[in-house]
Amino acid sequence: MEQLTDLKAILHSKRANIYYLEKCRVMQKDGRVLYLTEAKDENLYWNIPIANTTVILLGTGTSITQAAMRMLASAGVLVGFCGGGGTPLFSGCEIEWLTPQSEYRPTEYIQGWLKFWFDDAQRLTVAKAFQQARIDYLRRVWNKDRDLQAENIFADDSAIAAALDDYASQVKQAGKVGDLLQREALLTKQLYRYAAQATKHTDFSRDHDATDLANGFLNHGNYLAYGLAATTLWVLGIPHGFAVMHGKTRRGALVFDVADLVKDAIVLPWAFVCAKEKMSEQEFRQQILQKFTDHKALDFMFEQVKQQAIGVSEPSPSGRGQGEGNSP
Repeated sequence: MEQLTDLKAILHSKRANIYYLEKCRVMQKDGRVLYLTEAKDENLYWNIPIANTTVILLGTGTSITQAAMRMLASAGVLVGFCGGGGTPLFSGCEIEWLTPQSEYRPTEYIQGWLKFWFDDAQRLTVAKAFQQARIDYLRRVWNKDRDLQAENIFADDSAIAAALDDYASQVKQAGKVGDLLQREALLTKQLYRYAAQATKHTDFSRDHDATDLANGFLNHGNYLAYGLAATTLWVLGIPHGFAVMHGKTRRGALVFDVADLVKDAIVLPWAFVCAKEKMSEQEFRQQILQKFTDHKALDFMFEQVKQQAIGVSEPSPSGRGQGEGNSP
């Protein structure tokens, strides 16, 4: 039991690593989880710091041993099998997740969530809070990120500032979720237009099936944000079906709600910047994951979901954080 406690000492919201692996074998060796790559003349072992890892995606040509899965489960690492590129977008199928479950997983967040979820008015209030947090986060990230400012993307640009202020006012006045969705779509179009103009994508049109770099990077980056959102909800024990804004007939709709907290601030501008630079898919993924880390995107998601569930925005005095530990 002491070993399990040590492995889970780092909160999921504070962990630094997300791995995408392909053409390798994941195994346990000498009390560590390693992945083995086969070179022409030698085999190379690489260590995975599992206590500081949230997600491992296993792409094409991978296998994993039972012993490695036991160690990953004990460290609370989410493991998924996927296609090339790390997302369902490029594999044509959904990711198959192997989730380390425990009979002692926290219940306080799902109980707090359900206290308001069945009341339409309270659910709308939480949806509005998420949208306000989304605006605040975008302003904070764009004001702080000098790399974005070097690309002529500024939160205090008159057009963007006016759009955000107008959206914030409309959020307060919205009488139903449908109003929020409609106004959110208009804001996103304004952000697309601004980022496209700043990066000289003069003929850009948002199309999920298009093959141009900007649309492809937007799709790819959004899936990475969905992964962070799914991890947040999984750790806190809140099922993905209890959405506050997106379609409540879709089982994963709450993932979209939580991912929206960071998509506009990080994924949207960098998709256009990386497309302008003609980056590869791998380079774009590395850039987005680095920006998620720089701006503490996962931490922000945890804070917002906790705050709406039970009003918790800071870790407990013990330092472990409420509900992010697993077994007593």
